[in-house]
Amino acid sequence: MEPVEQQFAFHRLARSSPRHRWWKPLLTALLGGVFYVVFILMVLVTGLALASLTPAGVGPYFDALSVLDLSNPVMFAFTLVSLILMIPALALAVLITGPRPIGLLSSVAGRLRWGWLAVCAGVSVAVFLVNLALSFAVGVFFPAEAEPVPVPPETSTLLILLALSVLAVPFQAAAEEYVFRGFLMQAIGTWLRHPAFAILLPVPLFVLGHGYDPLGQADVAVFAIFAGWITWRTGGLEAAIAVHAVNNMTIFVLGAFGLVDVNSTEGSLGGLLLSLATMGVTAVVIVRLADRRGVARTRTVALWPVLDPSGPVPGPVHPGPLPSQLPASGLDPQPHALGEERRQQ
Repeated sequence: MEPVEQQFAFHRLARSSPRHRWWKPLLTALLGGVFYVVFILMVLVTGLALASLTPAGVGPYFDALSVLDLSNPVMFAFTLVSLILMIPALALAVLITGPRPIGLLSSVAGRLRWGWLAVCAGVSVAVFLVNLALSFAVGVFFPAEAEPVPVPPETSTLLILLALSVLAVPFQAAAEEYVFRGFLMQAIGTWLRHPAFAILLPVPLFVLGHGYDPLGQADVAVFAIFAGWITWRTGGLEAAIAVHAVNNMTIFVLGAFGLVDVNSTEGSLGGLLLSLATMGVTAVVIVRLADRRGVARTRTVALWPVLDPSGPVPGPVHPGPLPSQLPASGLDPQPHALGEERRQQ
C-alpha cells in the first residue's frame, strides 16, 4: 500500500493536520480573545504606571486617549499597539490548539516567504505611486470643493508620527491580516470547502472594524475581498500584508505632514473607483509574478488511508503499531497525515 498525496489550499490548511477537530477553531478564537484582553490590560497598567512618574501625571494621557485622534502621537501609538497585540494573542492560542506548524497561518509553506513578501511590497509601492500621481492629476484638473487640511505638527511630533508610521504600521497591517485572512479564512475553510465562503464571510467583520461612512466602508470591503482572494490565489498572506502595509504607511506618512486628514471617516465615489482600479491592477501583476516564479498555492501532504477492519488486514506498510480503533465505513475522509510537507517557495 502506498500513501496518497493530498493537496490543501490555504483556506483548508487546518484540515491538513492529523489532529484536526471541527471545534478547534472555536477554542482558538476563545483563547485568543482572552489572551488579547490580558495583553491590553497589561499595556494600560504599564503605561499608566510610567505616566504617573512624569511631572504631568496621568491626566494628559487620559485626555489623549479619550478622543480618537490619530494625529496625536499618544493615541496613534496606543491604537497601533492595541492592534499589534493581536499577533501574540493569536500565536499563543494556535500554539495550544493547532494547526502545526504554526507557520501554516502564514502560507502553505509553513512559514512567511520573505522573498515573495519583498516582491509583493515592491509591486505595491509602484502601484501606489501611480495611484498618488493619478490622484494629484485629478485634483489639479478637476478641483473639488476646498476642504480644510490639517496643519503639519511641530518637528518633534512629526518625527514621532513618521517613526510610528514606518516602524509600527507594517506590524499593525500584518496583525489584521493574520486575524482576518489567516485565522478566519482557515477557520471557515475548516467547515466549508469552497474558497468563496472563506474569502467573503470575514468581510463584514473587517468592515465593521473601520468606522467609515457607507462609501468608505465599501472601499474597505473592496480591499478585504482583494486581500482574501489574493491570499487564496498565492497560497499565503505575503501579498495581502504588503498591500495593506504600503497603503496604511502611505496614508499615515502623508497625514504626518498634514497632506491628508487621518481622522476622516468620509469616502467618495472617486476614491472607491480608484481603489477598484488599484486593487485590480495589483492583483493582475502579483498573480502574473506568482505564476512566473512558481509560488506554491497548495500544501502537499502524504496521507496513509485508514482501512475497513472487516476486510483482510494487509501486512505492515510503515513502522509502528496500527491504529487500535478503525472506522466501520471504509476510507476515512480525513486520513492520518504521516508525511511532511514538500519544500515550497
